[in-house]
Amino acid sequence: MLFLPAAALCCLCSALAAMATQLLQEDLTWTRRVGERVSFSCRDTRQCDGSDVFWYQKRDTETFTRILDINRHNGRIDKFYNHPQEDDFSAVNKQNGCELQIQSVKLTHSATYYCSCYKVVPHSEWYERYLIFGSGTKLFVVDQQVVKPVVSVSPAAPRAHLEGKSSLLCLVSAMFPPLVRISWKRRKENGPLEELPPAEGEQLELKESGHTAAILLLRQQESSTYKYHCYVFIVEAPTEQEVPAPAASCPPEREPADLLALQQADWSFQSQCRVKLLCLLYTVLTVKSLVFCCGIVLLMTLRNTGPSTNCTHAD
Repeated sequence: MLFLPAAALCCLCSALAAMATQLLQEDLTWTRRVGERVSFSCRDTRQCDGSDVFWYQKRDTETFTRILDINRHNGRIDKFYNHPQEDDFSAVNKQNGCELQIQSVKLTHSATYYCSCYKVVPHSEWYERYLIFGSGTKLFVVDQQVVKPVVSVSPAAPRAHLEGKSSLLCLVSAMFPPLVRISWKRRKENGPLEELPPAEGEQLELKESGHTAAILLLRQQESSTYKYHCYVFIVEAPTEQEVPAPAASCPPEREPADLLALQQADWSFQSQCRVKLLCLLYTVLTVKSLVFCCGIVLLMTLRNTGPSTNCTHAD
């Protein structure tokens, strides 16, 4: 009977290991005009137990489609997956990683691209093999002029509502192609521009079609001496908006509750959650099957070793 919880714990540990392991795709998005070149990087492939790294294409309304695989050791490329655009893609090995390349992008290449490889978890009498993925890189292919976004920054809420903190709202709209990323930097008077320390601010990003907003929560006593910059990264050039830190008496232009309608989970986060959810679902099904099989074996054992009934007849 001790075998059941031990087996379940083993499977659970395997699932947690799978959820904690992934390949590294540092580029969140790329935007390219028709005819330009693009490459997608994949790092930390030394953790792969198999020799091949696989590349997948995922369009918004379609499922994952495997494009090709590349051997991590000799660079051999295999394209026997019948992808309709396989001739447009190539791959090369890099230090502790590889790249998927498109020499001349087309509008039909707009999609998200994921790298993947096999990971092996050994057990006492068997081993488990599963795929680990990168977070994905989204490619936007455009055939029209890039339109820089309209950026506005304002206090997001009264200080009284934030328990001693202040907040900034960066609202971005009217851009093409869609927004890539919002980030913040700060500057003291006549000082250099610097990154925000990890403990300085917390950012919440909200998205809807054609608009994106980022709310930055700050410690009031620290933020009063700084000016904050909202960076909107789109295509290659960022658009920058500078704003002084808000005073506590500044009236809010918009309450955070009014922004809830804009909330939409980031696509890369959704992709990671889907992969991790599948790993967890797989583990739950494995545990259920294991418990069922062990129950059958236990019942058969009890049946075969049950007490015998021998009758002795006296003459």
